[in-house]
Amino acid sequence: MFPFSYELFIGLRYTRAKKRLTGRNHFISFISLISMLGIALGVAALIVVLSVMNGFQKELRTRILGVASHVQISATNGELANWPAALQAAQRHPRVEAAAPYVQAQSMLSFDGQVRGSIIRGVLPDAEDKVADFARHMKAGRLDDLKEGGFGIILGAELARALQVYAGDKVALIAPQGLVTPAAVLPRMKQFTVVGIFEAGMYEYDSGLALIHMADAQRLYRMGDSVSGVRLKVDDLFAAPRIAHELLRYIDTDAYVSDWTRNHANFFRAVQIEKNMMFLILLLIVAVAAFNIVSTLVMMIQDKQPDIAILRTLGASPKSIMAIFIVQGTLIGVIGLTAGVAGGVALALNVDVVVPALERLIGMQFLAKDVYYISDLPSDLHWNDVGVIASVSFTLTLLATLYPSWRASRVNPAEALRYE
Repeated sequence: MFPFSYELFIGLRYTRAKKRLTGRNHFISFISLISMLGIALGVAALIVVLSVMNGFQKELRTRILGVASHVQISATNGELANWPAALQAAQRHPRVEAAAPYVQAQSMLSFDGQVRGSIIRGVLPDAEDKVADFARHMKAGRLDDLKEGGFGIILGAELARALQVYAGDKVALIAPQGLVTPAAVLPRMKQFTVVGIFEAGMYEYDSGLALIHMADAQRLYRMGDSVSGVRLKVDDLFAAPRIAHELLRYIDTDAYVSDWTRNHANFFRAVQIEKNMMFLILLLIVAVAAFNIVSTLVMMIQDKQPDIAILRTLGASPKSIMAIFIVQGTLIGVIGLTAGVAGGVALALNVDVVVPALERLIGMQFLAKDVYYISDLPSDLHWNDVGVIASVSFTLTLLATLYPSWRASRVNPAEALRYE
């Protein structure tokens, strides 16, 4: 069928006919309008919801990687003795941007009768600031306030709240490794001064992570010059699994290399599954609207049976009749699809403006700051998602036109003209 054939002309003519409408034609036009609006709303909802879920996923990933590392080289026995060689070897990889050693161990923190377990991470402030984004999450103090021999400590916000401590208070850090004396095994205890508080927005870190200087951690846990491992930042966080695998060729020491996708695999897998399920659920809205085209075309075919019969007597083939109504049904779907894509993209790009305006209008905040860590509704529009939504919606629309169009091609001209 050529692009400017008579089938296309008649199909467009039926869609935009401006003659005086009867009651029946009014109803058919109303059904057509509902189909268009249904497709538009369904497509717009899909684009906006997926963009918001992408925004949440990006925000959570940013908060996790603000504290965690892209790639981590850790010792198999808990202590990486020749860590400078491992660090230099990792930095030879062209996609590794920064590296920082760390010491990590468990401890108990005590203050004024309050006791909480925590993970202690010993860091070098200058190096750690290049692989993590603690500076952006500091609520009090700075990472540079950790000085070697100063025995300062930076606590997560929830951990500080549980201990009821503030910057300047002194907390007792109890290491699980004990001191063996003739009388008994005594736990090692050291007093640290709170020099800062951070809030990453992830409860796992805010409630259970504390930072001290790496030299103080080595001295406290009797690790000598060894560390627990080396944390790396790469140029593309999504390439971290492949880079981690490639690093095995660079490192000669006995070490374990992991990336952020392994450390938080279950979390991001759950988010992705939720996104996929929302896509399927909202796609049903588009499917229902698309298949409303079936009823529109069936009623239109009933109304146009004399026209179909005349076209058949003039030599139109069944395939041509079928093409006419496919054009009409597809045009209804394309109009709705175009409106939905335009509206969905516009809303997804302006969620940060629309949502606050809606909150002010109704006098209610959707994500209260005292309940949710992410109080603003984020949006991250992916054009490949828009392409997939548009393609699937167009396919559903096209499928919805096939059966009614096929029925139109089966109309018997003699029967249709008998009572005309």
